[in-house]
Amino acid sequence: MISVVKKAIIPAAGYGTRSLPITKAVPKEMFPVWNKPAIQIVVEEAVEAGIEEILIIVSRRKNVIIDYFDRSVELESHLKKVNKSHLLDEQEPPAVNIHYVRQPYARGLGDAVLLGKSFAGNDPFAILLPDDIIVNGKTSGLSQLVEIRNKHKGNVLALKEIPLERLHKYGVVKAEQKEESLYKIMDIVEKPLKDPPSRMAVIGRYLLNPDIFSYLEQVKPGAGGEIQLTDAIRMLIKDQPCFGKVIEGKRFDIGSFEEYLALNEYMYQNGQKS
Repeated sequence: MISVVKKAIIPAAGYGTRSLPITKAVPKEMFPVWNKPAIQIVVEEAVEAGIEEILIIVSRRKNVIIDYFDRSVELESHLKKVNKSHLLDEQEPPAVNIHYVRQPYARGLGDAVLLGKSFAGNDPFAILLPDDIIVNGKTSGLSQLVEIRNKHKGNVLALKEIPLERLHKYGVVKAEQKEESLYKIMDIVEKPLKDPPSRMAVIGRYLLNPDIFSYLEQVKPGAGGEIQLTDAIRMLIKDQPCFGKVIEGKRFDIGSFEEYLALNEYMYQNGQKS
């Protein structure tokens, strides 16, 4: 599959409050999933989907992410010295150009994405949230969105059906079904406290046109002073087609302790390393 989307943004600057106290010292994105940190699994997903350039949004406290994707000359030299050269392949950085920018203040997902405006330029781009790990699909989560983008053009959001009692934690769409697992999105509501428009919620994969940045610049801060990406998408939908793809595969939210444990158990049971 040839992808028309070559750039991706991975927001990784949040405080990780759901996972305290460990996130005081260890970024949630570095939580081990089997033998890899969560953010590496997400980066590999992007590479599989044809992404060539990645911008990771970090904070001052998360330099360990930058260090992780850098080469370690000392480690490589040590492995060769102690006859463990077979481990060198596991130290090889992903085959993608990774850039970084710092988010000075945690002002929401929309604010983090807005920092990628110059990186995206006039190109469509992906957003991958490292909280969400998607496994066991025939193709990766992002690859499934790319397939829809190649076929229908427009913006594409990843969807999953979520139990009613949990919808208040998500952006929830009002949508019209076009094909099996494919919807035309008519509206989107951020974390509805009552009367959600459906049970279809957006999970952490997006393909967006660069026009989203002009809408993000119009969004007013909401609760907690945060700028919501959902609010910008809601404006974008009025002017451009936006599709929702129900993602095939299992999705785990590593910000949930129960789901994080379930993910590692799943990887163990299935003998997977990624």
